[in-house]
Amino acid sequence: MKVYLIRHTSVDVAPGTCYGQTDVPLKASFEEEAAVCKSRIENLQFDKVYTSPLSRCTRLAAFCGYPGAERDDRLKEINCGKWEMKRYDDISDPRLREWYDDYLHVPATGGESFMDLLHRVSSFLEELKQHPYEQVLIFAHGGVLISAQVYAGVIKPEQGFDAISPYGGMVVIDL
Repeated sequence: MKVYLIRHTSVDVAPGTCYGQTDVPLKASFEEEAAVCKSRIENLQFDKVYTSPLSRCTRLAAFCGYPGAERDDRLKEINCGKWEMKRYDDISDPRLREWYDDYLHVPATGGESFMDLLHRVSSFLEELKQHPYEQVLIFAHGGVLISAQVYAGVIKPEQGFDAISPYGGMVVIDL
C-alpha cells in the first residue's frame, strides 16, 4: 500500500509559538499554497482519504476535493499540553529543559512525548494495513508525517526534527 501524507499549509501564528493541537488559523496565502498541494495529487486515484480533524487539515482536504475525508483523532499533531499557544522563549516550566534534552521520551507538561505521538500514529497505520487499499491519502501535521516515516523505517526517531516537512509538503511511504 502506498500512503501519501500531506502537511497542512502555513499557519497564522507568531514564529516560535508552540501550537500543537490548538486549532489555529491559516495564513492568507492558503489558496495559493493549497493549489500547489492539489496539483501534486490531481492525477492520482485514492481508495481512501483521511484527515486530522483540526481545521488546518480539513480545510486543505476540502480544497483538494475531499470534503468528506474521514477524520481520525490519531492524526492530530502532538499534544503540547500546558505549553500550547505560548512562545517557547516564554515557557517558564522547568520541565522544558528536560523536554529539550529528551523530547523522544519526556512529554510536555500535560501533553505527549514524541514516543506517545509515534504510538498513536502507529496504531492508525497498523489498522490501515488491515484494509485492501492500494493508495491512501492523509492530510495531517508535521509530527504525524515524521511519525509515519519512522513507522515505515524511512528515518529513525532521533532524526525527526531534521526530517520535518515544510508546510504543504508531502511524503510517501510504503506499508
